[in-house]
Amino acid sequence: MTPRTVLEALARSPLGYLRTVWPWRALGFLLSGGVFATAAYLGVGGLFTAPIGTWAAVLCAVAVVVFAAALAGPLERRRLALADRSDRGGGSDRGDRPERRNGLLVAGYGAVSVLAVGWMDLAVVLVSLGIPGFLLLAPLQPTASAWQAVAGPVAGALLLPVSAYPIGAWAGVRAAVTRAVLFPKDQELREVVRSRARLVDAFETERRRIERDLHDGAQQRLVALTMKLGLAALDLPPGSAAAQEVAQAHALAKEALTELRELIRGIHPQVLTERGVTAAVRDIAGRCPVPAHLDIDLSGRLPAAVEQTAYFVTAEALTNIARHSGADHCRITARCVDGLLRLDIEDNGSGNADPARGTGLIGLADRIAAADGRMLLSSPPGGPTLLRAEIPCGRPSA
Repeated sequence: MTPRTVLEALARSPLGYLRTVWPWRALGFLLSGGVFATAAYLGVGGLFTAPIGTWAAVLCAVAVVVFAAALAGPLERRRLALADRSDRGGGSDRGDRPERRNGLLVAGYGAVSVLAVGWMDLAVVLVSLGIPGFLLLAPLQPTASAWQAVAGPVAGALLLPVSAYPIGAWAGVRAAVTRAVLFPKDQELREVVRSRARLVDAFETERRRIERDLHDGAQQRLVALTMKLGLAALDLPPGSAAAQEVAQAHALAKEALTELRELIRGIHPQVLTERGVTAAVRDIAGRCPVPAHLDIDLSGRLPAAVEQTAYFVTAEALTNIARHSGADHCRITARCVDGLLRLDIEDNGSGNADPARGTGLIGLADRIAAADGRMLLSSPPGGPTLLRAEIPCGRPSA
């Protein structure tokens, strides 16, 4: 899994860290704060050197600091995405942003960032890069001896990659503190999302176990019973009462076997595991009472969790169409573009689909959300109805 923060990248592979983009992101994170704080202080210093009165300079300086602190809060949230990309980074546009709920906290953290922490960011960068930079420039110093002119650049070149580690570590700590202050609920929300994903995975594992037990156990016994009843019918006199009873039992056993196979297919179809979501959707669409036109263009297999979600969304949507829509045809479209699977299921029924009426739409939305996706529904009275599922899927595999 791709690291989501600077600290994760450092902890996962300290040597491989230098080959990633994270050192540059950490440097940009620290410089953005340090440069902003420096600009604020230069502005304040310029006011005291300007030909204005002392009190006017003090009032203007206070105004500059207050303005800089007000800007620093939103800047901290925006630049957090450089060092922490968890949950799409700190620059998400969610409507429940903590800084909207507690502007005083954000302003206070911005003031601390401008007055103190921004300088520390800049100091870490200058010290970390200044030492190897000074050694690299040793040959240009007029007092440098011959061995200093040779050993300095060598030592500087060796220390330059090392400087990425203190910069990354400090950026990671700063990002963690920023997230804890500005997004105090994010850790809890991330834990809820992870817990939901674990529950979905456990549910799918249990479904597969039940499917395997039914396939290898109950189904095999029913097959053996059907064969035994068929053989028994051959040994009885044709037309006798016993032959009729055995024939009826044989027919019931075959019906039970057919129903069990349908149940197994509904729990977890084998075609989904063996051939992928395209074949599985074609199979379920072929058994749907409402004719379905398929327009599926997927270049390869998708992750198992994505295929399972797409299949069961399609199955539930087709069931709803057959039971509630009154449609005479429907259309299923699937494309995977830029790492996002977009699954559209449209019918020409009466529309007016409402999740509150218990048509399974709430369950569909929950299942899609568990896969980090979202569901969109358009169903005006009179139709048509369009259900769209957007699920992150990465790149299809061959």
